[in-house]
Amino acid sequence: MNRLTANVLNVAIAAVLATGLSACNRNADAGASNASADAGSSAGADAGVKYAKVVSVDPVRSTVNNPKQVCHDETVTHTAPPKDENRIAGTAIGAVVGGLVGNQVGGGKGKTLATVAGAVGGGYAGNRIQASRQHAQVSSTVERKCETVNNTSSKIVGYDVRYEYNGVTRTVRMDHDPGDRVQVQEGVTAVSDAH
Repeated sequence: MNRLTANVLNVAIAAVLATGLSACNRNADAGASNASADAGSSAGADAGVKYAKVVSVDPVRSTVNNPKQVCHDETVTHTAPPKDENRIAGTAIGAVVGGLVGNQVGGGKGKTLATVAGAVGGGYAGNRIQASRQHAQVSSTVERKCETVNNTSSKIVGYDVRYEYNGVTRTVRMDHDPGDRVQVQEGVTAVSDAH
């Protein structure tokens, strides 16, 4: 082989090698670039999302009182005093009868004393007799009795959520129980739940 042919052959081999290496480098660069893009896209999806650990969740309750009226029937006894409460009729009739009986006894001044004594005794006896026979008038009626009673109910209106983020414990009120962690944004309190 002459020298010229050897040089041409060396140049050709060098060119083939250079082209092959260049293609390999392009493929390697493309693969690295694709891997970098994949990593960047997944990192970009989670880049702004951060989570905090929930320490406690306390329900916030609101108590409402709706008073209601409760009614029931009750038997009530009424006592009316007798018509002649002081028993005047019995006393008067007894005094007249006693006076008549006393007037039949004795004579002169004794007759007058017997009449007066008979009237006093008869009046007292008439009063007692009327008292033993006279009763109060008792009647019963059914009356509706009503009273207002408290009717309280309680419902959950929110949740006080304590969470720990970057070593600091904070509390936020949420409208639902977030579970065991909450999504947060830098400089902002919890924004949503993350189960």
